[in-house]
Amino acid sequence: MKKQFTIAVISLLIAAGSVIAGIVVKGSDTMAMLGQGWAEAYTQSHPGADISVQGGGSGTGIAALIAGSCDICQASRAIKEKEIDKCRERNIYPVATTVAMDGVAFAVNSANPIKSLTMEQLKGIYTGQITNWNQVGGNDMKIVVLSRENSSGTYAYVQEFVLGNARYASTALMMPTTKAIQAEVANNARAIGYGGEAYFKNKASVKVLTIAAKAGATPVYPTDDNVRSKKYPISRPLFFYTNGKPAGQVKNFVNFCLSEEGQTIAEKLGYVALKK
Repeated sequence: MKKQFTIAVISLLIAAGSVIAGIVVKGSDTMAMLGQGWAEAYTQSHPGADISVQGGGSGTGIAALIAGSCDICQASRAIKEKEIDKCRERNIYPVATTVAMDGVAFAVNSANPIKSLTMEQLKGIYTGQITNWNQVGGNDMKIVVLSRENSSGTYAYVQEFVLGNARYASTALMMPTTKAIQAEVANNARAIGYGGEAYFKNKASVKVLTIAAKAGATPVYPTDDNVRSKKYPISRPLFFYTNGKPAGQVKNFVNFCLSEEGQTIAEKLGYVALKK
C-alpha cells in the first residue's frame, strides 16, 4: 500500500512539473565547458532539473545517440552518412541544432617566435612534410605535433578541412583532451596543438596563431567576429543532435541554450554566439 501511494505521489508531481526527468548530454570535448556552463545555469533557474554532461568526443556522443543512451549528443562536426545509416537501423532520426560557433585554433608556446602560419603550412606540419620550425621561419628545432584522438570531432574536422583528408603524421602525439593539448603546449616550446579556441585564449605560456587561407593572404585571428563571419579560415558550427526534433524538457533546455542568456554564457566561456 505504501509503495502504491509513493508511486501515485511521484506521478502527481511529474504531472505538475515538480519532478523533471534527467537529461543526459554526451559527446564533444570541445563543447564540454559549454555544455556544463549551460547545464549549471539552467538547473539554477529550473529547480529539480537534472542534467548530466559527459565528454569523450563527438564520435562517442554520436555512438551514445545511436545506442539511445543520451538525450543530446554534443558534436563539433556534422554526423557522417555511415552514422546516419546506423541510426536508421535502430529507428533513430538525428536532428541537428546549431547552438554556437567555434574557431579551431592552432597554438604554440609563447616562447616560439612564430606568429602566423598558412593553411598549407599547417597541412605540411600535420602530415609530416614539415618537421622543423626553421622550415616555416622559426628556430632550428624539431616540431612536436599534438593532435586529438580519432574519436574527437575536431580530429575529423581538421583532417578534412586542413589536411584535405590526408593522414596525420605517424609521429603526431594523440592527446585525450584539448586541455591536455593546452597543457603540453604551455610546457613545450617545440609543440603545436589545435582545439576549440576557448581552451587556448588568454592561457599562460600559450600563443594562438593567426592563420592565412593561402600564401600571400592576410593572416586572420579567431576573434568572435572573424569566426562568425567565417573570415577566419577554420570556423565551424557546434551542434546538438537529438533523436527527432527536441521535445519536452530537452526542448526547454535547447531553447535556453539558444536564448540571449544562453548565448551570453557561450561568449563568456570563450565560444562564439550565433548572433551579436
